[in-house]
Amino acid sequence: MTFLGDLNDGLQKLAQFAELDVDAAGLAVGACELSDESVRLAFSAVAELSRDVQKLEAVLAGVIAQRSTRQAGHAGLAQAGGFRSPVQMVQEVAGVPKGEAIRVIRVGASLVESDDAASSGDSAEPVASATREPWHRPLGQALIRGEISRAQHDVIRRGLGEPPEIPGCEDDDVIQVWRLAAEQLVSEASGRTVEDLAASARAARDLIDPAGAERRWEEHYAQRSFRMRVDAEGRTHGHIVFDDEAAAWWRSVLDAALRPRRGGPRFASDDKDAVADLIDDPRSNEQLAYDLVTDLFRAGTLAEAEEVFGVRQAGVRVVTVAEAAGPRDAFGRLLAVAHTEDGHVPLPGSVLERALCETGTVAVAVDACGNPLNVGRERRLFNATQRLALAVRDGGCMWPGCDRPPSYSEAHHIDPYSEGGCTDIDRGILLCRYHHLHLHNAGWKITREGKGSSSCTGRRETGENPSRSDRPRR
Repeated sequence: MTFLGDLNDGLQKLAQFAELDVDAAGLAVGACELSDESVRLAFSAVAELSRDVQKLEAVLAGVIAQRSTRQAGHAGLAQAGGFRSPVQMVQEVAGVPKGEAIRVIRVGASLVESDDAASSGDSAEPVASATREPWHRPLGQALIRGEISRAQHDVIRRGLGEPPEIPGCEDDDVIQVWRLAAEQLVSEASGRTVEDLAASARAARDLIDPAGAERRWEEHYAQRSFRMRVDAEGRTHGHIVFDDEAAAWWRSVLDAALRPRRGGPRFASDDKDAVADLIDDPRSNEQLAYDLVTDLFRAGTLAEAEEVFGVRQAGVRVVTVAEAAGPRDAFGRLLAVAHTEDGHVPLPGSVLERALCETGTVAVAVDACGNPLNVGRERRLFNATQRLALAVRDGGCMWPGCDRPPSYSEAHHIDPYSEGGCTDIDRGILLCRYHHLHLHNAGWKITREGKGSSSCTGRRETGENPSRSDRPRR
């Protein structure tokens, strides 16, 4: 079927809802008359139609950019229409913010570039293989097939960056590695948030380019800053730019202090009275965070960690492969990459070595499927070491589309303990408090065949399946 045929099919799916066959002024009233099931179906149809329209919008934006170069001057497509640049044309015609116009053009230019390179590869002229098929072409193909959205395409390409020139490696080999990384991220895109996918793309980039990871770390560290200003009303504002490691530390600090307010685990050894007081505190989370940071500055080194955080103290776990000796660069720095336990913050070899020196290690032995530390039915609850292993394996809540980190997650028995299930890693999974309760209260069930990937099955009472049931491990 043609592309326009797909668009027409999408419109036909919406045409079945008579409540929406009204003028624009009555659209909200008509939508409110839909049943819950009709709302779900209509929204799915609109989302599918929107993705198709976004494909066309991106491709046309890419053509606009291609025909509006500086070399084209006033004869360029955008310039001939009275616009200074293709970005201004897309921004004004589409009525979108400048940042969104830039992203649309960036994705569209990638699509047009990939197809142009593929077309040149079909010609009789000899063309280098890297030019014939750019590394990011799988992203464009996945976007056209509807496997990823425009936003997902953008964050994967920006996260992976451009392949560097690596001494001793053929350019085609490097490009092939980037292409494989792009294909892997496309296969993981379903059921993941754009933010989570962006973090995974950056982590993948650093894993395949450890030398570049060290350089990017240094760039971020050099840009760290803190400044204060006073506005016209006399209010003092602060602005912080964190380096990657400090940012992970501050998240840990705030998570440790505010976890009960943010939906943290219910089964914890925190003081129940203190938790109740925090939940009932009239201050907003932002006010609590401000007061916490202020108190930390005031207390300084005199504060006892237990007084501030209770038994759940703040800290950043760094995860890497055991015995990561590896090669070193010209400065003697380890060419290896670690990451925080949620998998979102990659850390270069120099930071890994410092962490090993300062805090030591905790070994987590796993099998080929990442399943360690089984205790059978000797214990009902997963122990602390198992929780650490689950955090390393899952990286946070495994419910499709959820981005809650390990510190906000609870260990769930895939096979109910009350029905003979074992407290084993391969039969456990991390779920945030909301999704853990939702699973039990709404009839969802986690399934896992052997030691393969886990998935959410439909609600027992309706047989309904979630739209995105599989979530790859981080």
